Amino acid sequence: MKNSLTTALLMGTALGVGYTGTAAAFEPGDWLIRVGASYVSPASDNHETISVESATSATINLTYMMTDIWAVELLAAYPFKHDLELQDGTRIGSTRQLPPTLSLQYHFRSTEKFQPYVGFGVNYTNFYSEKTTGPLTGTDLQLGDSWGLTGQIGFDILVNDNVFINLDARYIDIDTTATVNDTSLGNVEVDPFVFGGHIGFRF
Repeated sequence: MKNSLTTALLMGTALGVGYTGTAAAFEPGDWLIRVGASYVSPASDNHETISVESATSATINLTYMMTDIWAVELLAAYPFKHDLELQDGTRIGSTRQLPPTLSLQYHFRSTEKFQPYVGFGVNYTNFYSEKTTGPLTGTDLQLGDSWGLTGQIGFDILVNDNVFINLDARYIDIDTTATVNDTSLGNVEVDPFVFGGHIGFRF
């Protein structure tokens, strides 16, 4: 799925270069709401013992166009559920997480209907509802919350004055601490790439 979303992002960028639709470009003061889904792909080497697996969930982001090129975006999501495994593939539990992310965006080609952009911001990830199974059944597994920086690339293609299509990809620095029965297992570097597809609405 990660490869498919990456391919879609690159193809959309290539196609958008020649897009000249009839919708009006974004303007200062516009509010944009994007609704869709995102796929979280954690780093494959996030811990010497524990592996945090990928997850997909519904996402929504709210963007305010401060100027025709600068915008601020808040990303929210329905909780992502990640399976937790040992490096040999044995499932040991699961966790849920919420990753609100605030980004400052720069939109290129601001007068056109195809608008690629880049963003940079800060993420807070809340891990909760950890459950254990297999060799950790009956133990108390806890993952700590995380603060980290994030980078983003994406594009919007305006369908009409009020509706547009969005694809984006971002990297989020997520580092958490794992404990089992109050015994520390050390840091878990989740550090995922996140790929999203959304339908957007302008107000």
